[in-house]
Amino acid sequence: QVQLVESGGGLVQPGGSLRLSCVASSISSINVLGWYRQAPGKERVLVATITSGSYYNYADSVKGRFTISRDVAKNTVYLKMDSLKSEYTAVYYCYALRTKWGRKSDYWGQGTQVTVSS
Repeated sequence: QVQLVESGGGLVQPGGSLRLSCVASSISSINVLGWYRQAPGKERVLVATITSGSYYNYADSVKGRFTISRDVAKNTVYLKMDSLKSEYTAVYYCYALRTKWGRKSDYWGQGTQVTVSS
């Protein structure tokens, strides 16, 4: 079992920045770490992921604005969000994919609210 705990959400003005953090209880056998978001009335969608091999993937809507990174020593993945827009308002969820003994398991954090508004 992997627990994910997010932090760093909040209220920010358009054009501002935030950095989200997600601490994993363990990164053993974790292949992918990332972030998804879910706006009110909409489906949860990919924001950015990073693999154990340091392959990065970003949603087109955030390319050039968001940066995902990780600190292996701290079991932490970050999402730096710059030039925020109101349409980025959503609950942001940390995600982990673990493959252990051939079985894949998804894990989710509890979510952190990001509100972009003046």
